[in-house]
Amino acid sequence: RLFLSNNLSLRLTELIASSLRQHLDRAAPAQASSQLLTADLLAFFVDRLKVQLREQGMRHDLVDAVFALGGQDDLLLVVRRVEALGKFLESEDGKNLLTGYRRATNIIRIEEKKDAREYVDNPDASLYRQDEERALASGIAGAKEDAEAAIEREDFAAAMRAMAKLRPAVDSCFDAVTGNVEEPPLRENRLRLLNQIRAATRAVADFSRIEGG
Repeated sequence: RLFLSNNLSLRLTELIASSLRQHLDRAAPAQASSQLLTADLLAFFVDRLKVQLREQGMRHDLVDAVFALGGQDDLLLVVRRVEALGKFLESEDGKNLLTGYRRATNIIRIEEKKDAREYVDNPDASLYRQDEERALASGIAGAKEDAEAAIEREDFAAAMRAMAKLRPAVDSCFDAVTGNVEEPPLRENRLRLLNQIRAATRAVADFSRIEGG
C-alpha cells in the first residue's frame, strides 16, 4: 500500500535481495537461502497486492495474467498494467480479441494433443494461400512490435491499443480461412500462424490466466 499510495516505482527483487545480503553471509548455502527468501517475500507482496486490488474492485485474474509474464516485480507498474488491461478487456476490441485468442488456443490445444506435438515454430510465409493469412501475419508482427515498444515506455494504454489493432485481422482469418485442410504442410503452417496470436498477446499479459467470458 505504501508503494502505491506514494507512486513509488521500485524493483522489489533487487530491494529484497539487497536487504537480505546485509543479514546473510555470502556463502553458497546462504545465497540459496537468500534466493528462497526473496521468492517467498515477493510472493507475499503479490498476495497482498491481490487483496488490496480486489478491495478496490480490480480483478485478481488480471493480476495473475500480468505476473505470469515473469520479471514483474515493480508493483506500481504491475498495477498500471492491470488497470490498462482491465479497461481494454471492457472494450469491444478487447472482448473480441480475447474470444479470438481462446478460439485459437483451443484449436491448437486439440490439434497438438491429437498429433502429439507442438506447433510453436514460426509459420512459413511462402505457404500462405489467402490474403487473410497474410493480413493476420502482418497484423501480428505490427501489433507485437508496437506493444513491446509501448511497454518499454511504460505506456500500457498504448500497448493495449496496439493489441486492439489485431482484432480485425483475427476475425477475418477465422471467417475466411479453413485450418483443418488435407495438405499437411498447409495445415501445419496455419496452426503455427494461430499460435502466433497466443505469442503476440503475451506482449501485454498471459491471456490464459484471464477468467470469464
